[in-house]
Amino acid sequence: MKVFVTGASGHIGQLVTAELIQAGHAVVGLARSEEGAERIARRGGEPVVGTMDDTGRLAELAAASDGVVNLAFKHDNGDFGAAIAADRAVIEAIGGALEGSGKPFLAASGTMMLAGSVAPGEVGTEDTVIDASAAQNPRAVTEQLLLGLASHGIRTAALRFAPTVHGPADLHGFIPSLIAGARKDGTFGFIGDGSNRWPAVHNLDTAHLIRLALEKEDLPAGIPLHFAADEGIPFREIAEAIGRGVGVPVAPVAPEEAAQRYGFVGAFIGIDNPTSSAKTRELLKWEPTHPGLLEDLAEGFYFRR
Repeated sequence: MKVFVTGASGHIGQLVTAELIQAGHAVVGLARSEEGAERIARRGGEPVVGTMDDTGRLAELAAASDGVVNLAFKHDNGDFGAAIAADRAVIEAIGGALEGSGKPFLAASGTMMLAGSVAPGEVGTEDTVIDASAAQNPRAVTEQLLLGLASHGIRTAALRFAPTVHGPADLHGFIPSLIAGARKDGTFGFIGDGSNRWPAVHNLDTAHLIRLALEKEDLPAGIPLHFAADEGIPFREIAEAIGRGVGVPVAPVAPEEAAQRYGFVGAFIGIDNPTSSAKTRELLKWEPTHPGLLEDLAEGFYFRR
């Protein structure tokens, strides 16, 4: 199949591109720069240089494909509200192009959206109904828009990534951001007793799961898929692993201080987000095979670069 991938030169996108091409599919990948286009070409994809603001062009590329994977998000303008609006415009444009086609349209989301909709101590599942007004992330609204396109003859699926999609290719995700904050601050912290849990998934297992979803011809429309290999690691264990790797002390930190010390990711370190992927695994016969987050942190590549 011919797959249009936005964010194809990014952390997850370049691995998805390689996974799809190795499986015999063709990839048309969107990149923001010539440098990104070169990364896509090296993976064997057909690069297209453009931005997420050119929704007309995105719609054309989507219509010419057999399926779409939307992984791009405008993190870099500092205006999250504008980024959400742009994300909504992209989903609407691609949805319009695919209407009635029955083609798969997979788009990035996150397990953190489950926070606020899961009772304390319980584990979020694919059946958890997200209360967008209570969700920790405003992208919950765009996820609802995406899943609603199922009624327009599109096989939509929300790719709910764990907050830590880890591995050697992870250069700018939550873990590198937290490590940078620990180095800058000379210490690292957790909220309360650090017993809140974070799910995690290796980026290569993520790429494989995306391929499985695209290839499943009877993929139910309008569903979330959970990208979680580790269901819930106590954040204190993550903090201690970062502390060891950086060589700094680890201690509790007040919630209001966390964002100041560790950037935007600091606002999330106290969230309890245990997430089951049992239904996703059963539906797509997915079994993660790569190292877990604590194993990757212990291996040390995050700290050597």
